[in-house]
Amino acid sequence: MEPTPAHVLADRARLTPDAPAYVDSSGRTFAFRDADRRARTLASRLATEGVKPRDRVVVLAKNDEFLATTFFALSYLGAVAVIANWRLPVPELAYVVENSEPVALLHDSEFADTVSALVYATNRADLIRVVSGAAPAGDSASVVDAHETLEQPMGPTLTPVGTSTDPAVIMYTSGTTGRPKGAVLTNANLFWSAQSMTTTISWEPHHRFLLVSPMFHIAGLAPLTASVLRGNATIFMRDFDPVEVWRTIAAQRITTMMAVPLMLQAMLQAARANDVDSSSLLNISCGGSMVPLTLIDGFEELGVNIQVVYGMTEFTGSLTYRLPEMGAKSRASQGKALFGAELKIVDPATGTDAAASVPGEVWCRGPQRFAGYWRNDAATSEAVTVDGWYRSGDIGFLDADGFLHLVDRVKDMLISGGENIYPAELETVIAQHPDVIEVAVVGAPDERWGEVPVAHVVRAEGSSLTEEDVVALCRENLAGFKRPKKVVFIDRLPRNAIGKIQKAVLRA
Repeated sequence: MEPTPAHVLADRARLTPDAPAYVDSSGRTFAFRDADRRARTLASRLATEGVKPRDRVVVLAKNDEFLATTFFALSYLGAVAVIANWRLPVPELAYVVENSEPVALLHDSEFADTVSALVYATNRADLIRVVSGAAPAGDSASVVDAHETLEQPMGPTLTPVGTSTDPAVIMYTSGTTGRPKGAVLTNANLFWSAQSMTTTISWEPHHRFLLVSPMFHIAGLAPLTASVLRGNATIFMRDFDPVEVWRTIAAQRITTMMAVPLMLQAMLQAARANDVDSSSLLNISCGGSMVPLTLIDGFEELGVNIQVVYGMTEFTGSLTYRLPEMGAKSRASQGKALFGAELKIVDPATGTDAAASVPGEVWCRGPQRFAGYWRNDAATSEAVTVDGWYRSGDIGFLDADGFLHLVDRVKDMLISGGENIYPAELETVIAQHPDVIEVAVVGAPDERWGEVPVAHVVRAEGSSLTEEDVVALCRENLAGFKRPKKVVFIDRLPRNAIGKIQKAVLRA
């Protein structure tokens, strides 16, 4: 039976109690003994407040020791962490709260105003509140001070609760129907994700991992569990700033990290404009969208290897890796499936396996595959076959040497700066305007972001609706990265013979 994250942390604290586990954003170092004690202490307090096994708990916090401690504390209780995207506006966060029905909300003090608005919008004044930092004014009686709690001596010894098949995390992904879906990741999923990554790529106890990818993405959470499993230090950065990243790499002797291509571009520009020290940096794993070869070459000039990774939330992170040692023939590929993962290409029209080098839909299977979408059996049945394969929605092919090459996406999802954007979500918001008859959103190429959303709108006759009006509506309801970068007004949307909107025509 696979261990829970709490079991892994407890074992790590037993085996290497004095080894560095975390370095927080202030530079304070916590050994694994400290990390485990703080997780148990917070778990004890949460249990006293009423948090029970399988209860959902929303967490709104940036990368730091508090978020890591919260994650492992919830694992100790057998509760389910709902790590929310703090970039989302209140209406989108409200849906996460309403859908997950949490009993508690833990957050950084900088999100106090957002949380107050969220509690009001969802009518959830009953939520147990734990804040990292100063308690909100006028609300202190109902809010637990996390810092005060974590500095207390550990109470009664806790035994981690939960089995391998129990849910550990619900991670919300943007929805193709205008609503996000909660991907349920089990304790076994998290263990196998960590085990598979660290047996596929070099991940050693002496490494120092810079965690700058937000932990509300699986690319931020999966490395944390892997680092605890392997016993290496995690150095937290709350926000991405390329110059500060290079300073941290030098000061903390960082050996490895994960990033999206947009981050790499900014880091490379900073390195070319400033004198940076990359001597400690062994490699960077990069994914989220296609990684240009120019980026790989640019970092090779700095003595840093880029490990291309392809994955998804529904597979608890990584599915394939392309490593430099795989040779020049693999440079344009996504590499091979990692340890313990199965991968095949399926003809989406027939459902049969595609021949070598013939494009089809990427399907994957293994113990890393998620348990399903929270309270959404229809979406789960659509995404997972009866024999356990996950349909990724991506089109690719396997070459003669078994390397995966991505070609396109079955779904209309676009990726902007490493963030997934589903056009239907924007279309749902824009269609709310009374002057909008029809709307279709597609991606357009962009040098900086990779892709950006463009809205094609059919206005009501005589309407004076402007691009600024549409953008303002999106600003009120969507995160900044989701807002359309351009609005095109047209007389009618192109449709095929059966009435389906021809988005390929709009892209052209």
